[in-house]
Amino acid sequence: MGREIEKLALEKGHEIILAIDRPEEWETGLHELNLADVAFDFSIPDSVVDNIHRCFNLGVPVVVGTTGWHEQLDEIRTECLSANQSLFWAPNFSIGVNIFLELNRRLASLMSHWPDYEIVLEETHHIQKLDTPSGTAIALANDIIRYHGKKDKWVKEITGNPGDLGIRSYRIKEVTGSHKVLYESQEDLIEIVHTAKSRRGFALGAIMAAEWLSGRKGFFEMKDLLNQIT
Repeated sequence: MGREIEKLALEKGHEIILAIDRPEEWETGLHELNLADVAFDFSIPDSVVDNIHRCFNLGVPVVVGTTGWHEQLDEIRTECLSANQSLFWAPNFSIGVNIFLELNRRLASLMSHWPDYEIVLEETHHIQKLDTPSGTAIALANDIIRYHGKKDKWVKEITGNPGDLGIRSYRIKEVTGSHKVLYESQEDLIEIVHTAKSRRGFALGAIMAAEWLSGRKGFFEMKDLLNQIT
């Protein structure tokens, strides 16, 4: 993702003044980071919170696409707002995925009237993806729980418990990313699917978020950006 963002940012006329791949480069790159208009974090769950704090300490707005750290998200949101910082977070920056998320919310609301349909989520990604299930799958699951009203929690397997929303995760070589929501009864099957063709769509959304974040203070998500566009 870092390479995709760098390539597309340069195509759009932006300047890349720093790229950090190793922990020690934070120390040698602090001067350049302090000059940045915005930073992107697409790292790993174990590093993302420290990286955000480094940006906050310098007052640099940060766009975060790292997933797998949901337990700390509320804490970072509170810190961001109380310190008047700027952070844009999304589990998935693809415009198509975020339209898909809206369709999922609408479908969950409609299907709340039809309890005979069992719900299952499936997500497939490349084998290098560390978190399971994906952040997008968790976002889909949380929205189903909220808008459907018949599920209590999501789980990593299919349990047969009526209150559990099962998520099946697959890791396959060279797969960019696919998410599927299925509602199945004895009579039929309803499914909605989003499949990414490349990482370019994620990079494009991240750069749009960075451009939109300029001059704003607060904690933002894709719904804030899309509401402005639509």
